[in-house]
Amino acid sequence: MSQNILTMEGVFKSFAVPVLKGVDFSLKKGEVHALVGGNGAGKSTLMKIMTGVYSKDAGEIYIDGSKVEINNANDARANGISMIYQELSLIQTMTVAENIFLGEEITKNGIRDTKKMDELTKKVLEELGIEVRPTALVNQLSVGISQMVEIAKAVSKQAKILVFDEPTASLSASETKQLFKMIADLKEKGVSMVYISHRMNEILEISDSITILRDGVVVHTGGTRDMALEDIISHMLGSASGKRFDWIEREYDVNGEDLLTVEHLKISDKINDISFSLKKGEILGFAGLMGSGRTEILETLFGLRTSRGGSIKLHGKELKIKNPREAIRSGFALIPEDRRKQGLVLIHTVKDNAILPKITRLCKGKVIIDEKKANEIVEQNREQLNIVTDGIHKRISLLSGGNQQKVVLAKWLNMDPEIMMLDEPTAGVDIGAKTEIIEIMRSFADKQKGVIFVSSELTELMAICDRIIVLYDGKITAEIARKEIAAEGELQHAIQQKN
Repeated sequence: MSQNILTMEGVFKSFAVPVLKGVDFSLKKGEVHALVGGNGAGKSTLMKIMTGVYSKDAGEIYIDGSKVEINNANDARANGISMIYQELSLIQTMTVAENIFLGEEITKNGIRDTKKMDELTKKVLEELGIEVRPTALVNQLSVGISQMVEIAKAVSKQAKILVFDEPTASLSASETKQLFKMIADLKEKGVSMVYISHRMNEILEISDSITILRDGVVVHTGGTRDMALEDIISHMLGSASGKRFDWIEREYDVNGEDLLTVEHLKISDKINDISFSLKKGEILGFAGLMGSGRTEILETLFGLRTSRGGSIKLHGKELKIKNPREAIRSGFALIPEDRRKQGLVLIHTVKDNAILPKITRLCKGKVIIDEKKANEIVEQNREQLNIVTDGIHKRISLLSGGNQQKVVLAKWLNMDPEIMMLDEPTAGVDIGAKTEIIEIMRSFADKQKGVIFVSSELTELMAICDRIIVLYDGKITAEIARKEIAAEGELQHAIQQKN
């Protein structure tokens, strides 16, 4: 046990139903240990027990061979454990230095010594290779740099175990590369890391060891070098592995009238002259690097941005969409890139979120909601979309990422839109839930509806789309029928081309 900096033995945890069923997990000094599992597998619960968010029902935890009790976040910090959350915990209106010293401010004569805190922060940032001023406000930083500041904050507090929760979900390729370099440097310094991600290629690249959970039980643990992608998926999904993630050529009228026609759309000086069409029953993909204009196009169609020129036609009728209310009324729905900030009200229940856009249609009279009808709708959503939850009155923040995303889908499916637009819908979602989301969108399109699907995961685009439009720096550079793409490398090559 002495070679392990952390050992968890026989950990049990229940929330009305068992979530962890005697889990063993160990972490060696200076290693990156990947923790993998589907929605509801128990990985987040295990890490929350390690970091003091939850208390275990049974089991033992050892740090450097000594038994410890971790009942709260202070206990975790005292044992050198810190978590880098997917949803950053930095205070946006404070400076980098103020965030790093939050709760542990340095004072001089009873007044905060900002000069000293800035000096010490600069030293930490330089040691980690983070190029940002200590006096910079966090709300002025990119997501990637904010992630680095989170790590600097933990390291400055002498953390010896870092837990990463989907750290690259919102990072660009260059930011991911910088993060991986930082992880390698921390590893050289003896820091131990637990790495949670649904991006299997990252797991294979960055981790030394891997533990795979399924239904609250460890189904595999061992060295990553001995694993292939197919092995990980097989362990994660069991008998469900590989059933629905292949491309299926779909039938729709490619020569029929356009459901949506966008001509010469101008969103900004950079994103200009965007023209494309969408047929009834078609799933259209947008591929491109971050900043290529994918998200901006969806937000313009949904009324979150104002177009500066061009035309948008639905069923041949020109629309002037000024706000989301008008977009919804016209038949558009948007699954946003950040479901927790833009797609859900986290303090509300599954039911409240699922009926949110439909509330006025569920009212008996002007203000009283038909609760019976609302319950029927959401129970139907739960069954049809396989939403895993104790009940529709459970707070949405307590659901796994994949199940939260299904509730966002349910919310808009309940409005029966003409066009469903999805922006990175599987970010932070496991492979099992990805296949379910793909099936849901196939079924939706089969009803002669339209789907626009944005994803940085090329395997997803190739699995679901009938046609793919490639964007580069605000311009459409290619349009490819899915059946003409023989391999992912061809699509990757197209994305890198300026014209």
